[in-house]
Amino acid sequence: MREQTRKERAPDGWTALADETRREILRLLQSRPHTAGELADQFCRSAATVSHHLSVLKESGLVVVERRAQTLIYSLNRPAVRALADELALFLKK
Repeated sequence: MREQTRKERAPDGWTALADETRREILRLLQSRPHTAGELADQFCRSAATVSHHLSVLKESGLVVVERRAQTLIYSLNRPAVRALADELALFLKK
């Protein structure tokens, strides 16, 4: 059985958090759900670049997407973020 290449594997939460733009997207989603356009308006990057970051966050499970008619609404997946925070907290325990 062949091993999956790095590109074939879905990113985990740690990989998703490695990028500053993705961390900022999570901070924005903390207050309320946003459309991709609303998020793209917050950055000096192309809509395609923000879309890529949203895709990584979605694939890692940190963000969920809901379709409302023609619009995609991105929300923070709070249980997944909490699980990642709890995992990180293990490093702080003595």
